[in-house]
Amino acid sequence: MTPNARISAAIALLDALESAPRRPADAVANDFFRARRFIGGGDRRAVADRAWGVVRERARLDWHLDHVGAAPTGRLLMAAHMMLVEGGGLAGVEAAFNGGQYAEGPLSGDERRLLAKIEGRPYLHPRMDEATRLNLPEWALPGLRARFGEALPEAAAGLEGSAPLDLRVNLLRTTRDAAAQALAAEGIPTTPTPLSPWGLRVADRRPVLATQAFADGLIEIQDEGSQLIALLADARPGMKVADYCAGAAGKTLAMAATMGNRGRIAALDVSAPRLTGAAKRLRRAGVDNAETHLLEAGDRWVKRRAATFDRVLVDAPCTGTGTWRRNPDARLRTTLSDYDELITKQRAILDRAASLVRPGGKLIYATCSVLPGEDEEQVRDFLGHHADFTAVPLAEAWAEAGMDGSPPGQGQHMALAPHSHGTDGFFAAVLRRQA
Repeated sequence: MTPNARISAAIALLDALESAPRRPADAVANDFFRARRFIGGGDRRAVADRAWGVVRERARLDWHLDHVGAAPTGRLLMAAHMMLVEGGGLAGVEAAFNGGQYAEGPLSGDERRLLAKIEGRPYLHPRMDEATRLNLPEWALPGLRARFGEALPEAAAGLEGSAPLDLRVNLLRTTRDAAAQALAAEGIPTTPTPLSPWGLRVADRRPVLATQAFADGLIEIQDEGSQLIALLADARPGMKVADYCAGAAGKTLAMAATMGNRGRIAALDVSAPRLTGAAKRLRRAGVDNAETHLLEAGDRWVKRRAATFDRVLVDAPCTGTGTWRRNPDARLRTTLSDYDELITKQRAILDRAASLVRPGGKLIYATCSVLPGEDEEQVRDFLGHHADFTAVPLAEAWAEAGMDGSPPGQGQHMALAPHSHGTDGFFAAVLRRQA
């Protein structure tokens, strides 16, 4: 594809995203490219990168277009991005929108007039409100300010930056050094992650899923912060463990490794498709001490197994604010109403999962959110209603999990963020049930 054809395809992808505002962008993109198999791998990445660049900057681009009276069409969003973010001018947009083969049609008179008003304006305009300037949704600003304080601008920049590709080595099949060598032999250099003893980091985008190392179950894609949550669970050989919101079983896989495939893990979720995917991953990784169970209305599985698990991990559904650098569309799709609904759902899930923990066992509550309402405040509310649970300070939980050195942070809980730890934004609290 020519550069201009890529721009045109990226605009078509933006229009597809706009037509399905409540669907995750990656799902829309998968359908988009599946219907256009003529777009090769390199062109697909280039088209997606252009579209994601616009999505990442959407709030600011909308602000500029609104201030000149323009509706945010895919064409105008792309043109504004080329001018304001990429540093080009109106002449460059007109050259790209030239009506040539596979290129966008020429700018209309109205489009040219509106874009002319934008040309030369500072991208971070002094009249922008704080939320737009920081590229944050207004509803999340109070919680983010409460979490980060004076470091909010730095934290906001971290949440809109690019994310590395982290891998977790499957210790049931190999070692970190051996996995790194296997990947290097396939042309993918890696470096050890600084915090997780299982992790490898890939500096740029590489086709990891196409490697023999992945096919052989030597590695899984998993952010370093997510790996640390699995480590804090302190799942040991012979234990009985429940992964309550298992999803695709990323943390189930990690805990199976710390257990040496000895003991039992129950991977629980409300989504049958996610559990189907989980079962495939477990087979590829060589995990044979795990079972999956679909949680359905009226299900008595939890009640029948009350107070029988040594460890219960609750990776609760959340706003995903800590993953905005990977999922920039989520900051546009998620609303205050979604946040309020999730708070209620998290509270119910935590109460139900806690009933599985045996006396002396541990409950690990985790989110990929950086909002206190989903994190510390949920833990505080839970402890206020469950006198038989106490919080294990982070340093103590870190040491009990056999980790060397100091934990990432101080205080009762682990709170990670891109700008301070180089991971996605994660929260984890370890709660012990009194014996």
